[in-house]
Parts: sequence; structure tokens; C-alpha cells
Amino acid sequence: MRKRAAALCGAAVVMAGTLTAVPAEASAPGTTTTTTQTGNLTWKSCATKNYPTLQCASLKVLLDHRRPHGEKITLALSRVPHTARAYQGPLLVNPGGPGGSGLTLAGFVARSLPAKVAARYDVIGFDPRGVGASKPALDCEPGHFDPVRPDSLPTTPAIEKANLARARSFAAACGKKYAHVLPYIDTTSAVRDMDAIRQALGAKKINYFGYSYGTYLGAVYAKFFPERVRRLVLDSVVDPTDVWYEANLNQDVAFNDRHRAFLAWVAEYDTTYGLGTDPEKVEATWYAMRAALAKKPAGGTVGASELEDTFIPGGYYNGYWPILAEAFAAYVHDKDPEPLVEAYEDFGAVDASGHNGYSVYASVQCRDAGWPRDWRRWREDNWAVYEKAPFMTWNNAWYNAPCAFWPTDSLRPVNVANGKLPPVLLFQATGDAATPYEGGVTVHRLLARSRLVVEEGGGNHGITLSGNACLDKHLAAYLTDGTVPRGYGEADAVCRALPDPKPAAAGAASAKTASAPSKGSALHGLLGFRH
Repeated sequence: MRKRAAALCGAAVVMAGTLTAVPAEASAPGTTTTTTQTGNLTWKSCATKNYPTLQCASLKVLLDHRRPHGEKITLALSRVPHTARAYQGPLLVNPGGPGGSGLTLAGFVARSLPAKVAARYDVIGFDPRGVGASKPALDCEPGHFDPVRPDSLPTTPAIEKANLARARSFAAACGKKYAHVLPYIDTTSAVRDMDAIRQALGAKKINYFGYSYGTYLGAVYAKFFPERVRRLVLDSVVDPTDVWYEANLNQDVAFNDRHRAFLAWVAEYDTTYGLGTDPEKVEATWYAMRAALAKKPAGGTVGASELEDTFIPGGYYNGYWPILAEAFAAYVHDKDPEPLVEAYEDFGAVDASGHNGYSVYASVQCRDAGWPRDWRRWREDNWAVYEKAPFMTWNNAWYNAPCAFWPTDSLRPVNVANGKLPPVLLFQATGDAATPYEGGVTVHRLLARSRLVVEEGGGNHGITLSGNACLDKHLAAYLTDGTVPRGYGEADAVCRALPDPKPAAAGAASAKTASAPSKGSALHGLLGFRH
């Protein structure tokens, strides 16, 4: 959930007070006001340079969907209108999180799909309740991630106590500021909001395309409203059988493997980075850097915890590897903190949008499912995982630790098993760390008519519309006319992963000086981290 402000929402979004509904049978985009069950709703332009046809609106929905006359909150929406006569209805998109903004993602998806495919849909983005331009937008404790934080590794009682105090403080701040809202910041409330969006759009059914946590959101929507699903695309699939405590422990092992893949890549390019050709020695050097930063933070900003924050994004997307490797090498060889601080500012630092995203992330995950309330369980489990996966285990534990002290009761996870849906299309990379491969296989089994497209050898999180033509061909065929691969078994189709990146050209190693973003970097800037 660590997103830079520009990645979350793009240029400033001008929100309308009302939303123009487009009937499902419409044959061309329009701006005529239509009255629906939710009132008069009006779209207004919020065009940007990259997305000149983007429109925005707002929609009031019930805070508690069980109380039809109760308090209402406001959702921020965006759309790129269809232009083809062969209109196929709204395509709702979600970038994951929980806590991710979907406003700009609508523009990205509409631009990245083949033009003939995108033209058939109103591509609809939305900020889920609590997120971004929706109101109220949560921000429990704005300084929670300010550097330099205590070392994530609790090697002494004092360090553990300091980290526990941060977790308790965040949970208490959320409870104090948003006491009447927190019981309704959860996945089931969000999917009922999605159905309110469907009604406001005048559509009998929706199409849906979600990444990461957005796959769980989509699967839960489909469980609640199977008759209202027309097409469903889930990319980088959450395992719904281990949300959320066990899921985070499983992530730790997968991220450790992905970090070691990065270090092996650094060793492969020893002529560029000079850190050695033996991946194990490169790994030892990285942990030596971590130990040094725990004693003396780089630039007074990047301590051990911030270093982990900076390198975790490399587990989501290998396009960041050249930038991270340059910063690593500069610190080791020259004790130059500047590239490391710059990399932290680009990938690890949490701005106002990031604090909002984290507040929603914690609110949803802590509410969605039960978490251990006895810290001794956390201590035992995380030390056990740390022994085999040291890279992210304790950083991730503290990221989720507010759930041990959360001020609301927890719900039960939704059983998403479903035999009532039309064919569903799933995408999964075999080496995905954020949503490990097994999650895709599990959902393939639970959704009776689903098809699973596997990126063999891929390690990125979020793989469609990211430059892999084989994957995108399957996506386009499905969105065109519902075509799915005809294979059988664990994988219905297999695509070869894109090659890992090459080292950055001299003078273009940082995110600020790199050339125009690739499809992959553009997508991952929108998806952010910490799904």
C-alpha cells in the first residue's frame, strides 16, 4: 500500500457533485442527465494529458447497507466512455490494496487494451469507501511511517516494545477518529457499494477486472451477486482460504525467494555493480548493509526498516531492480547515501495518499477476518518464519500488527466457491510473491467455470497489460466475445514470462531520470505495493 501520490490518482481529479448514468442499452457515450434509483447523477470531465476522455463523478451510498434510511457516504468514480455501437456494458476496474485508488486505473485500462476492445466498454474506476477522493477518506495517524522507525527486527525487548507501541497507537488512533465508520470498512460493504454503482449506471450486469486484493473483491462480489456478473477477470489471485493472517506469513516466504532472485540478478551483472558473482555473497553484503543502516541511517533517513521498505517493491516488479541495484552498489562501494535515500523516496516513503491507503488497508484486513489477539502467537509464528525467510517477515508483521489491537470485531472470510458464474478468466505468475501461485490454483478450483492462464517463470505481481503479448491476447479475446482457453487441468494456457531487465543506462538509474515508463512500470505505479 505504499503508493506515491502521482501514482494513486494521477493529476488532480475534479469531482462532480452528481453522476450522469448511462443506460446499459446506450449505443454512444453521452452526458445527458438521467434519473435512477439513487437520484440525479452527473459526469464531468477530469481529463488529463494521458487520459483526455476521462470523466469523474460522485455517488452517495449507504454507510450500513442493512439500514436503507441510514447515513450515507460518498464514492468517487471515473470512467472512459465507450465509443463503439457494439456496447458491452460497464467494466469496473480495481487495482487492489485494499486501499488502492481506481480512478486513474480506468484511464490506463482503456488506453492499454486494444482500441477495438476498449471502445465497447464504459471503463469504470472507483475509489472504494474510505479511499482517496471518496468521503470520508481515512487517515488514522499521519506520522505513522515517518523515518527513522525502530528496527523491524525485535532482537531486544526494548525494540519489540517500541514497535508494539506504534501498532497500538495506530489502532487506537483509528478507533478514536473513525469509531462510527470502522465497522463498515470491509470487503462485504465494498461489494455492496459496487452493486450500488451498477444500479447507478443502469446496468443489469457488470464486467469486472481486478488485480491483487481486487481479485478477492471481485470473487466476493460474484458470490453475493452471481446473476449480475457478465465477465470477470482476476489477475494475481488472492487465496481466499487463508485471509489474512496466514496469507501474510505465506507472503513472507515468497518475498524472501523473490528478494534472493533479485540478488542473483545483481550477481549476474557483476561487471555493472561490482558486488560479486556469488549470489550468497551478494546476499551477505545486503544484510551487512542493513546492519550498518540500523546503527547509522543513510542520510539520517534510511534505517533498517526503511531499507526494507525500499527493497520490498522489487518483489512486486522486477522493473525496479536496476534502480535498487544502483543504490545498493553506491552505498557499498562509496558509502554514498544519496541514491539509497532517493530510492527510498521513490519506493518506500509514505505520503498523504499512502497514509490514507494504509489506513484503509488496515481497516479492511483487520475487520475482514479474525487475527490473533495474543501477541505471543505473533511472536512465535514470525520468529519461526524468519528463520527461513528473514527478508520481510518482521517488517510485514509490524505492518499488520495493528490488527492485534483493532477496535472492531472481526467478520468471517467469505467462501467464494461458485458454480453459478459464466466463464471466468484468471491470470497468475508462478513466482508471484504478493499473491503466491497456489492462490490462483485454489480459485481456479473454487470457481467452477474458470480458466487459468499461467505466466511460467514470471515473478511480477500484476501481469496483464504489462507488456506480455501472450497474456494480453487471452485478455483481449475474453473481453471481445467471452472466448477462454480450452485447456484442461491446473493451467488452461501457459505463457512464457518476459525476460528480466537489463541494468539501467548510465545516468538513468533513478526513477526520476529514467526514460518514459514502459507498460509494466506504468501499471505498477498504479498498483502500488503492499497488496
